[in-house]
Amino acid sequence: MAKQILVVDDNIASLKQIGAQLASHYEVSLAKSGALALQICRQERPDLILLDVEMPEMDGFEAIARLKEDPGLSAIPVIFLTGNRDAATEIRALESGAMDFIAKPANKDILFHRLELHLQFAAYQSSLEHTVKELENSIVTSFAELIECKDDNAGTHVLRTGKYVEILGRKLLEAGTFGEELSRETLDMIVRAAPFHDIGKIGVSDTLLLKEGTLSAKEYEEVKKHTLIGARFLQSIYERTPEQHYLQFAKLIAENHHEKYDGTGYPCGLAGNAIPLCARIMTVANVYDGCITERVYRKALSHEEACRIILDGRGTWFDPWIVEAFEVVTEQFARLKISVEPLVKIQGKNLRHG
Repeated sequence: MAKQILVVDDNIASLKQIGAQLASHYEVSLAKSGALALQICRQERPDLILLDVEMPEMDGFEAIARLKEDPGLSAIPVIFLTGNRDAATEIRALESGAMDFIAKPANKDILFHRLELHLQFAAYQSSLEHTVKELENSIVTSFAELIECKDDNAGTHVLRTGKYVEILGRKLLEAGTFGEELSRETLDMIVRAAPFHDIGKIGVSDTLLLKEGTLSAKEYEEVKKHTLIGARFLQSIYERTPEQHYLQFAKLIAENHHEKYDGTGYPCGLAGNAIPLCARIMTVANVYDGCITERVYRKALSHEEACRIILDGRGTWFDPWIVEAFEVVTEQFARLKISVEPLVKIQGKNLRHG
């Protein structure tokens, strides 16, 4: 598939000339202003932008600043087009985040060479980032599984709850239920954070987590501490690696995934929208999976019974808007339960659900 190049220039003659030069090798979009360029980027997300510096109303420097502010557009490589070759302009162009600059009028051979060079570099960088992200996700999941390594279903629990969160999040995103609070980028970080929801169990006695039968009131208070232990642990990691923004969501999920919409949950008794959205989504996913999984104190429930618990908890246990999305995707949940094979097979008892 041909790469898409967006050319931005307020000079119509120059715009058409460059567009004609590129049309034989690339899919080309043209914009005669910075504002129109931003609109096209949000709709089409080009592979590279050729951006004129000197434009009225919104010049190239303001346009690239707007691009860099948008997480979904910030990675698009930008090459400045400029007739002004003084050192100050070139330095400012590079400091603004541009990959390169080309003098106008652009020599065709130089233009194609620079475009190919930066498109190849962007493709390599994207591939490298994807590889690193996959490795990080694998480490995250494996680490979370270790916390529940006594559970025969540990691998599938971590995997399933993450998938349930993703399914719910996509449906909420599709419906626009939470507006700007839930974007594609935010959902991606929430999904990456989901496996950490019970990380605090590392600080809870195995005797309590594996106890058959009912916990005493004192024992239950000890188990509930896993939310705060996990939050402190993840906050500490985030402070050491602040570039890993998903850890902020992991901390919120670990701390708040046992809060209830009516304020009767723990550890802080938060209610309604005071509970972070990521945790409200996680709560539905976690309770559903907890219901269909055998525990030390009860047999696994059926899919239908688990769905009834979620639906009955609308507005009390769970955010009603998230339950509405859940109703639409219940069959996806059921299929996922059947299709996911255990990642870990260890002899032992099923861990107590927080």
